[in-house]
Order: sequence, then C-alpha cells, then structure tokens
Amino acid sequence: MPEAEAASRLAAQARLEALSFKDLDSWAEDDHAAAFKAFLRSCRALDSSAAELRPAQSPNRELLAICRKALEHENLPRTEARRFFETHFQPFAVVPHSGRGFLTGYYEPEFLGSRTPDSHYKVPLLARPDDLVTVPQGQTLPGIDKGLQAARRTAKGYEPYPDRAAIEDGALGPLAKPVVYLREPGEAFIIHVQGSSRIRLTDGSVMRVAYAGRNGHPYTSIGRVLVQRGEMDLETMTLAKLMGWLKDNLGPARELMRQNQSYIFFREADELAPEDGPIGGAGFPLVPGRSLAVDRGLWGYGLPFWLEGDLPFTLDRSEPLRRLMIAQDTGSAIVGPARGDFFFGSGEEAGIRAGLLRHTTRFVVLKPKARR
Repeated sequence: MPEAEAASRLAAQARLEALSFKDLDSWAEDDHAAAFKAFLRSCRALDSSAAELRPAQSPNRELLAICRKALEHENLPRTEARRFFETHFQPFAVVPHSGRGFLTGYYEPEFLGSRTPDSHYKVPLLARPDDLVTVPQGQTLPGIDKGLQAARRTAKGYEPYPDRAAIEDGALGPLAKPVVYLREPGEAFIIHVQGSSRIRLTDGSVMRVAYAGRNGHPYTSIGRVLVQRGEMDLETMTLAKLMGWLKDNLGPARELMRQNQSYIFFREADELAPEDGPIGGAGFPLVPGRSLAVDRGLWGYGLPFWLEGDLPFTLDRSEPLRRLMIAQDTGSAIVGPARGDFFFGSGEEAGIRAGLLRHTTRFVVLKPKARR
C-alpha cells in the first residue's frame, strides 16, 4: 500500500501524540541491544543492497536511510543501541479514536504428524492452490467484494474463494494438495491461527511449515464465540483449555471452527535451521520477544514500537511489559492502529504464555526523524 494512503487510513483511526523518550516508562531499563539485533534483521530485508530478501512494499525513505546507518554495525552494546534509537527516531503515542490499545500473543506450535495419511494421521494442512490470487492491500478485483483479500482465478474471471466449510467439504477438488497430515482437527486449526508450526514426523525428524496464503475471508475468534455462548469464561480461558474442548467435542467443534471462514495454506519451510524462528510476513525468521505483528495496512515492516502493559505467566501472575519491539509480521486478526500480536517463540511454554496474553496495552510508535 502506498505510504500516503496508509497515513490517511491511520489518521482516520487514531491520532499520534508526540512524546520524548523520558515519557516512556522504564525506557532506560530495556535491553536495547536485543531490540537492535531484531531491527537489523528488518534492515537487511529492507535494504536491497544488503540482502536477497525484499519486502512486500517499498520502505519509508527515512526508515531506509536509518537502516543503512544501522547496517554499519553488526551489533551495538545496550547503551549505544539505546542512543541509536534516540538519535534516529521520535516516539509518538498511538491513541485510537475509539477504544484502547490491545495486545495478544502467538507462537510456533509443535505437533505430531505424518507425510502420508493413515488411521491416526488424516487431517491435512494444504499447500497454496494454483488458482488462489491474493488481493493487494487497499485494492479490489472485478467481481470481488471489497472486504475479501483473495480471489479464485477462473476462465470467466475472478470469483470469491471458497470459505473454510466449503474447502473442508472438497471445493478445491484436485487443487487440494496436502503438505502434511495431523491427528486432530483442532491441532490443524491452531496452526491456521498461528500461521506456522514444527511437525514431529513419524521417523523422528522435524518438519517446519510456514504460511503460504489464505482464502481472503475474514477471521473470527472461536474463543470469543465460546465465551459469547457461555461455554467458557474469558478470564479463565487458556489455549490448553480451548484445545481440550475442541478435542472432547468433535461434532460441535467442527461447527464452531467453521464459524471462522478464513482458511490458511502452507508450505514446507525447509530453509529454516532448527534454531530459527518461523518466517514472518516480512520474509525472515521472527525473534522471540522482539517481533511484533501489526496491521499491515497501517504500519510498515521495520518500525520500532514501544509497548507498556503486562505480560502474564499464569492467569493470576504477570510481569510488567516495558519493551521495544519491531514490526516484522502481520495477521488477519491484527486490525487497527494500536493492535499487536507478541511473538513468544516455539513450543509448549511459549504457547501457554501466548494463550494468556489478551491485555490492554499502550502503543508508542518510533517514527523515523526526517533527514536534514
């Protein structure tokens, strides 16, 4: 999306209040060196002279100039990293015209799976179909509703892509090509929500799957639907509790999951090393605790965000969140100027913490200072 259009959309949804770094609670105590390392990953992707990867949209010119300065350093100590951000960026509080900032968490789950189906492994993750066309942010295609973000290419033109229920009922026909098979529909659904996974195969090896596209239909939180129906209480809901409900109520769970019309397609990410995080929307491995998913229609990849809120350990225990993070991913549920998704990492512990995070949070964007 063009920068001017994104700025116009942002102004319609929020105002930006200029701050000083002294206004940021516990700013000096954060590990700015860790944030700088994550920032360098974005910079390598943004700078075409420094990496093969290229972002989905042209970066802000001021941000690109700052990135090129950052790339002169492999790493910076904490104090120097803090000085770098303070020198090159100006903090602005993001104040939505309605509501408050809201932060959730996500992670890379790990499940058992098989490359071939059998009586235990029969729930597929599908590869991106050849007829799927992604609609660029802010654009439309002939015959496609403005709210849809993908379409199906046919001999007669474009048509809306099948929703989750239709795909599960076989609407893709021979275009439905499984990447891997899982045990439970609920496991596949969680991977759809998270956008990536580690799959421990029957031969003991680990397969990584990454996001490859979506059918373009809107995302619906099934956890919110369960709360609205009175099946669960929001204050005590956890990811483990949700997954247990999906496993123990297969018939109702199938109907519930179909309330989310969005459907995700995957690819095998065999380029990833075991120590790498999953691939984010910006095209490179995410950094646990420093990568933030944002609304891609409002914010560009690579922007630093300062967050002030709480990070839960359990339902009744949390720690203060005062952290500099970098916009490196997006998601269909991440919509709005002060809406983010905190990447916790991989595995069970990360999943527990990700499932607990759904808190109001103060968002402060660090905007590049204009070059003089």
